[in-house]
Amino acid sequence: MGEVVGAGLLAHVPTIMLPEATRRELNHGEDSTLVAGLEQLRREVFDTLDYDTVVVLDSHWATTVEFVVTAQHRRAGLFTSEELPRGMTRRPYDFPGDPELARLVAEQGPAHSTFITAIDDDHLPIFYATTNLWEYLGKGLPDKRWISIGVCQTADTEDNLRLGRALGDAIEKSDRKVVLIASGALSHTFWPLRKLRDHEAAGTEHIFSQEAVAADAERMAWFETGDHARVLETMPEFYRYRPEARFGHYLMMIGALGEGDCTATGRQYGEYENSIGTGQVHYWFDRPEGGFPRSRRTPTDPEYVRQTGGPDLPAAG
Repeated sequence: MGEVVGAGLLAHVPTIMLPEATRRELNHGEDSTLVAGLEQLRREVFDTLDYDTVVVLDSHWATTVEFVVTAQHRRAGLFTSEELPRGMTRRPYDFPGDPELARLVAEQGPAHSTFITAIDDDHLPIFYATTNLWEYLGKGLPDKRWISIGVCQTADTEDNLRLGRALGDAIEKSDRKVVLIASGALSHTFWPLRKLRDHEAAGTEHIFSQEAVAADAERMAWFETGDHARVLETMPEFYRYRPEARFGHYLMMIGALGEGDCTATGRQYGEYENSIGTGQVHYWFDRPEGGFPRSRRTPTDPEYVRQTGGPDLPAAG
């Protein structure tokens, strides 16, 4: 039986891929602590933890009519960002995939009344929410498999949790020890272009609004006390601050970890920083004693029906 052995809500912000001299130039001579945070996370976790596969919940990969999970045997090539080609150009990546786990994830879709497809096309684009973190956390570990799941831009909170439940079921049915990475930011409003270059430093005074800073701080406090139930209860409030990808990356992760029953406490790596208006931070959640709880909610469970009024889609069978 497989299990999740650790999970992280991690910032993939493009700044981390700039040369150190450039990062310091943008930040009044100081380096971004997000870089040191990833380097520390690599030393303390990824170089020591026993795991087989990393599943990246990629907030930059927006699908429309379904969730998609990568199912190639290997992904390799040169990555140039369509968004920021000056900062991320022809960066090599090369890692094995996990088609067996990907297909297992897709197979759980009907049981959770959601749509998941495994795609093994070698020409499927890759995004820097995956490659940036692989460069820091996976490069040089050739036996570790990496797969990605995109956020669905038509999905709501419940849809993202359903994906997470399906992912958790698939991992449990596998023989894999899995790390989950929710790759994305907290609040996520950019400064307009004509003002943007006045707000490139990491200080939180450059985040788009101090109300967004306060909203991020609340959630970071809940991460540190393991109060994921509170994070979920207050999602309508947090949406006012435009979390990246409607916080789909976190919601999918916590759906796989037991939702509100998960009390895993977060350990912060690096500081909370600005990136041209957005709130960026790294949090790591260790596997609790006895493992992460598993959500047993499905669209046919009585408690699910009581809380939601029933499934939106017909369950399989």
